[in-house]
Amino acid sequence: MISIVGIVIVFGAVIGGFLMEKGQLAVLIQPAEVVTIVGAALGTLLAANPMHVIKGLIGGLTGILKGSPYNKQRYLETLKMMFDLFTKARKEGLVAIEGDIEGADKSPIFKAHPKFLKDHHVKDFVCDTMRMAITGGVLPFDVDQMMELDMEVHHQTSGMPTNALNTVADALPGLGIVAAVLGIVITMGALGGPPEEIGHKVAAALVGTFLGILLCYGVFGPLASAMTKINDEEHAYYSILRVVMLAFIKGTSPILAVELARRAIPAHIRPSFQEVEKACRAKTAAPTAIAA
Repeated sequence: MISIVGIVIVFGAVIGGFLMEKGQLAVLIQPAEVVTIVGAALGTLLAANPMHVIKGLIGGLTGILKGSPYNKQRYLETLKMMFDLFTKARKEGLVAIEGDIEGADKSPIFKAHPKFLKDHHVKDFVCDTMRMAITGGVLPFDVDQMMELDMEVHHQTSGMPTNALNTVADALPGLGIVAAVLGIVITMGALGGPPEEIGHKVAAALVGTFLGILLCYGVFGPLASAMTKINDEEHAYYSILRVVMLAFIKGTSPILAVELARRAIPAHIRPSFQEVEKACRAKTAAPTAIAA
């Protein structure tokens, strides 16, 4: 939501400054210029990207409105979940968590964390990794290599919509010039007319350049930057899962594995040692109570 507030401030400052200089707001309202620039930008987006990237872009823009899901509470819940899973494995053996891994949707441990189950890629990342640990005969180094490869592929895939939006943002100033040139062509055809008409057409042409630059640096560029930051936060979240699972697979105790992961959390949302310990020691609430 903060990104939307920023864009509103951008438009407010630009239009406010224009009005302070006694500018006529009606001059900036040029539907033909908007159709030319926005339509060409949309065509550029469709021409350069497959459908799955377009869908990812829509989802990314929706994610900006919702805000990043990777906050302190999400990390606390994740560390609590992994602690419960590892504690069960430590007390009853790795075979005891095989049912949790193979049927995550029915697992009491995972059902207590609906956000985890809802994110299918995160669920597969954890379950597939722990499945290799349960199988046995796989070295921790090899498991780490598999996690790193999975994270790299996912990060590259998640970055495609951002790159697509950046491409559109880079194209907007040029499309604004295209709209301005078309406006000048129309103006040249009206040179014999009244000066007021010629002035209006020149102003309309210049609005095309103005609109292209404003949309680039004031709207689409910042939105692409916001999407990049959310993707980076998601990658950091996967890194925490990688740390905690690798530590346990190496034989580290559940509480120490969780502590190693806690220290890898970005500082501005890192929970304290006491907060993590309290969360891990607390009894897991029933899934029905959480849903309620």
